[in-house]
Amino acid sequence: MNKFVLNETSYHGAGSISAVAEEIKARGFKKAFVASGADLIKFGVTAKVTDLLDKAGIPYSIFSDIKANPTIENVQSGVKAFKESGADCIVAIGGGSSMDTAKAIGIIITNPEFEDVRSLEGVAPTKNPCVPIIAVPTTAGTAAEVTINYVITDVEKKRKFVCVDVHDIPIVAVVDPDMMASMPKGLTAATGMDALTHAIEGYITKGAWELSDMFHIKAIEIIARSLRGAVANEKEGRDGMALGQYIAGMGFSNVGLGVDHSMAHTLSAYYDMPHGKACATLLPCVMAFNAPCTGEKYRDIAKAMGVEGVDNMTQEEYRKAAVDAVDKLAQDVGIVTSLKGVVKEEDLHQLALDAYADACRPGNPRDCSVEDIEALYRSLM
Repeated sequence: MNKFVLNETSYHGAGSISAVAEEIKARGFKKAFVASGADLIKFGVTAKVTDLLDKAGIPYSIFSDIKANPTIENVQSGVKAFKESGADCIVAIGGGSSMDTAKAIGIIITNPEFEDVRSLEGVAPTKNPCVPIIAVPTTAGTAAEVTINYVITDVEKKRKFVCVDVHDIPIVAVVDPDMMASMPKGLTAATGMDALTHAIEGYITKGAWELSDMFHIKAIEIIARSLRGAVANEKEGRDGMALGQYIAGMGFSNVGLGVDHSMAHTLSAYYDMPHGKACATLLPCVMAFNAPCTGEKYRDIAKAMGVEGVDNMTQEEYRKAAVDAVDKLAQDVGIVTSLKGVVKEEDLHQLALDAYADACRPGNPRDCSVEDIEALYRSLM
């Protein structure tokens, strides 16, 4: 039996943020808890939504204690702030950091037995849906607005842990490309490659099936044709990435990922490396490692990436073509697929151990050992 979980409602397209106030009123919520990072507030991105709340007469409080890789302490601070706010819903504005923080806060408010945060790791046995979340992404990559996953950093133990919970999915996703227009080129590239990683890992993961395949192959196609334009801040590219990353999230949230994400989580925990950049750096290398266990799927990936003449290629040729196309896209948008100067030799074995223990690793199409993961890291140093 396969299960698929998606938002109750989602809005797409320029100007769709107007739906935020409409949804709050229609659902009878009285006050919003706005979770958004300090930089988004500073540069007026958050105000695009809060101005609408002001106009609609909807009271709110703002929580901005959110790090790029949200920590246990951020979550606990947010739980305290939510309790003091008197709010009955959360509006999460930002990238994966804001939405992951909001999910953890919302879950703990309705399931207080998990207030230590660490006990949420993996598939936690929560009983109650989280505080209703309306998610407004400002990056085109994480798709946290449509997933049942969130990731928290344990600073004390130098590790990130993945939480998977059907109770945390936002009830409403508002995917407005205009909210993403202020992203700098580097962030656009990194988050876009993260979205591509979601689509490719989701397509080849052990849990993949026909329904998820439909989403992932379409997401690869849209991202491949849109990311370069999005990095150049072209409207068509921005619009495409907003949709492509969401479609990828619809798929991978329900079937899982692979060792690229396991290794990326560990890089972020150790070196505070942005998640999207970590995923993108690893992707061509991990794809090459996984190729022997992917059947004919790299032929589909190569086609979706825009490679010509795929039907006349041998299996070895189309697998290489798929990897090369991903590597070329990464280079074109300024991603350096190397860990030179990032990973420390003395950390290497523990990095591999932690990546092996990560919740995403079992879904990888090719079974891998700690030694395999260590060798992958080393090949990029």
